[in-house]
Amino acid sequence: MIAELQIGVITQTHGIRGEVKVFPTTDDASRFRKLKDVIMDTGKERLDMEIEGVKFFKQYVIVKFKGIDSINDVEKYKGAKLYVTRDKAVRLKKDEYFVADLIGMKVVTEDGALLGDLKDVMATGANDVYVVEREDGSKILLPAIKECVLNIDMEQGVVTVHIMDGLL
Repeated sequence: MIAELQIGVITQTHGIRGEVKVFPTTDDASRFRKLKDVIMDTGKERLDMEIEGVKFFKQYVIVKFKGIDSINDVEKYKGAKLYVTRDKAVRLKKDEYFVADLIGMKVVTEDGALLGDLKDVMATGANDVYVVEREDGSKILLPAIKECVLNIDMEQGVVTVHIMDGLL
């Protein structure tokens, strides 16, 4: 399991007082209100950042970090990824999983045949869709619904699925 979970990416500065626009990569952007600190990965270094303030603007979260008070101080962080440690992550309900934990799992049919590896989870309006890459490089799209996804075994790293008519 991954120790840290990405919650956003700094897209640009906001104003002149050191605020940044963050594109949230979490299902619930309002969770930023409860955060006191995050880990910022600039690509060169990882920094523990204390959050001083949070606002919302369109699809973005405007974040003010403590000790960064001008546009000049924050400019260098454009493109940086923001993470939280797993203990600060949102509590999941039964049968909910972090996408980061699902990526790379083996996907097998109910009779044990290997379909491929789970490469991505696409969020659609109705339900998520699992992108499974086969050995030959082709991809299968599986709806993440109870009729199709029979079991997710986090310990074994295996997703067991039922192939519904017309999916292959």
